Amino acid sequence: MALLGRELFFEPALSVSGRMSCASCHSPDHAFGPPNDLAVQLGGPNLDQPGIRAVPNLTYQEETPNFSIGPEAGEEQETRLHPSSTGAARTAPAAVAVPPHDRPKAADPAAAAAALVPEGGFFWDGRSNTLQGQALGPLLNPLEMGNASDETVIDKLRKLSYTADFKALFGPFILNNPRLLLSEALFAIGRYESEEKSFHAFDSKYDAYLAGTASLSAAEMRGLKLFEDPKKGNCASCHPDRKSRDGRAPMFTDYQFEALGLPRNTQIKANADPAFYDLGICGPVRSDSYSQQPQNCGLFKTPSLRNVASRHAYFHNGVFSSLDQVMHFYVERDIHPEKFYPRGPDGSVERYNDLPQQYRANVDVIDVPLDRKQGESPALDEAEIQDVIAFLGTLSDGYPAR
Repeated sequence: MALLGRELFFEPALSVSGRMSCASCHSPDHAFGPPNDLAVQLGGPNLDQPGIRAVPNLTYQEETPNFSIGPEAGEEQETRLHPSSTGAARTAPAAVAVPPHDRPKAADPAAAAAALVPEGGFFWDGRSNTLQGQALGPLLNPLEMGNASDETVIDKLRKLSYTADFKALFGPFILNNPRLLLSEALFAIGRYESEEKSFHAFDSKYDAYLAGTASLSAAEMRGLKLFEDPKKGNCASCHPDRKSRDGRAPMFTDYQFEALGLPRNTQIKANADPAFYDLGICGPVRSDSYSQQPQNCGLFKTPSLRNVASRHAYFHNGVFSSLDQVMHFYVERDIHPEKFYPRGPDGSVERYNDLPQQYRANVDVIDVPLDRKQGESPALDEAEIQDVIAFLGTLSDGYPAR
């Protein structure tokens, strides 16, 4: 099954162009992420249509939980009551998430534990709960592999040169059962991603450090301490770096969603329309009941930081191209907003300009280092930023075994 999935993962015939496969955007030579430095990748019939979001890495996806809105990570996963403004109580799923700026992750654990927050699911907006659903998305996206419908994909599957593999696995009549054919093909891709070790190698320098077979350099160790310090980098509050209670290696994500107030990326073609906004959970791709809840608008899933140093497009809109830019944004966003945002007609800085005004209250201004304001000192100075970046380099797979 996984071997068939590998064939499908690298199969360009499944795209409208005949030249694009899953591996085109998720290159195994780049931690199953983009093979270039474009903010968004090109697809469609002629491979000239830019997407609206940066392509994420597919490594370390196996523990992604289903999308849900519930208590903070680390709290007991149970249905909790959420008080309304009248003092009454509502139960999930009718309950909605407390806006991020009202639910600090580290500064006030009691308040955080009581908050209901979105977490889990695949894609930046968490809209799929399975690897199969994740595999289907690009196949049907007009800006990616470009198939008009499930039926179009099914027709392509029937024409593959290795349909004998389908018959051997699923029986001689599989090609006559279109829905089952598509389902099994997507399942095979998921099995490949689950079984192929390079999707979850756990062979970074940091993994070797946790195993006691490697030592971090002085800069990397300083960076690790800053990464964990709740008053400095505070990175570990969203990107946990410790082994789980049962000894599993850290995934460097809590799978939760945040609104960071990123600058609008003018290099994305869709953003040329001033009325267009990518609101994460609230669309334009996701369209379920969660997308109708205003406190979810502008929230995107926290990615794993494993292999983060190999990327050239950061955050959902690829607005930054280096870890140095990312770190300076985190520590200077509201101290020096003029460094990141344009000025309006009146000369004032248009902060959080990639969100409509009514959703800017969702932006996190509580958690360190995003809690700083103009006139205050950043949580990290230049030397400390470079130390954190040095540590992030230890999360890349392929560290030589000793």
